[in-house]
Amino acid sequence: MRYTGKFEVMLILNRIILSIVLLVFASGSIWAQQNERPWWLTLEEGKLLFRSGFYGEALTAFEDARRERNARFTRMEQDFIFLLSAPQVRRMGDSLEQVERYIDERREGAAAAVLNELYYRVSRDSLGGSAAAALRELDRLKSYPEAEFWLGETYRAEGELSIALRQYERALNYRNLLETPGFDIEILYKITDVQRVRGNYQEMERRAKEIIEGPGPTGAPRDELWGANQIRSAMIRLLENEGINRFLTLYRHHDAGTERAHRLLGFFYYSTNRFIPALEHLMFAFLIQNTVLIEEVIRRDYDYTFDSLENLMDYIRRRPELLSFVEETEYYRTVYYMASALYATGRSIPAMQLWSFLARSSDAGEWGNRARRSPTPYTERPLEMP
Repeated sequence: MRYTGKFEVMLILNRIILSIVLLVFASGSIWAQQNERPWWLTLEEGKLLFRSGFYGEALTAFEDARRERNARFTRMEQDFIFLLSAPQVRRMGDSLEQVERYIDERREGAAAAVLNELYYRVSRDSLGGSAAAALRELDRLKSYPEAEFWLGETYRAEGELSIALRQYERALNYRNLLETPGFDIEILYKITDVQRVRGNYQEMERRAKEIIEGPGPTGAPRDELWGANQIRSAMIRLLENEGINRFLTLYRHHDAGTERAHRLLGFFYYSTNRFIPALEHLMFAFLIQNTVLIEEVIRRDYDYTFDSLENLMDYIRRRPELLSFVEETEYYRTVYYMASALYATGRSIPAMQLWSFLARSSDAGEWGNRARRSPTPYTERPLEMP
């Protein structure tokens, strides 16, 4: 492999930056009309440096991006305060509509630019016609959660977990400013992982539950099916009475964003001998995993109909890209502990079905070997915490 030196990385970076700038001009972005350096461009520069392993330079770029955004909105705030301080404007009270009319009539360019930028980032209706609310929003917009997140990533890469955790928390505190919908889940996962590595399992549990139970984009719990207790109980009854294949025939769950949190909590509760919540979370992780696999197989083969776990895995084994998903989601480990949790809670029929499936799966690795060493599932404390 050819070594890519710092000079070459910077050359590539300059080309990317030039492409982004040309795109900005073509799209007519507000930044195309500004002379100052946009903070998001500095952030992208930092990401490239980070991914190339230049952590010191990346750290500087992320700090610069944060500083540039803060400076930009500080100047905008000052421009707006200057306008509101004018005697004619003070007499208007808190009416944003009258302030806008004054700006148009007097052709106050700086103040007009402030409101244009503000309305681009904040819903005008959310301000309630209040000039004071507009000023508060300008102050809030000084924060840059993406820069805080990437600072956390850099500190984590350098082994500074305490500082990384602080940065992730800062990013999460400003989640309502995130420009990518759903990115707060990524931040929560980073916090959860750091707490797990540090052995702070109480905080790990709290954050993992927040991923599942916290409010989604509509305000409802992110995993709405998990919150439906009656449906969850019905799923377990069906699993107990009619087995694994019937369960996977009747139920689907598409919330892939919460799969890892369910899996982590399932392993954690199992390791602390809380087999009922372990079963519930592992069941959800297992259902999400198989929903993804079944629908991917159907997308490639419209004639496919799920009838058994063994049949599904025969399809999966012929598709390397799906096998990578199986490995990434710890599929066989999930099956192993779900079988053990079922057995521990007295649900021996589905437990034995999963156990037999593992024992017959030559690609199940350690988990298949364990199943082959014992005729029935058994409970044990894992060698390590999740």
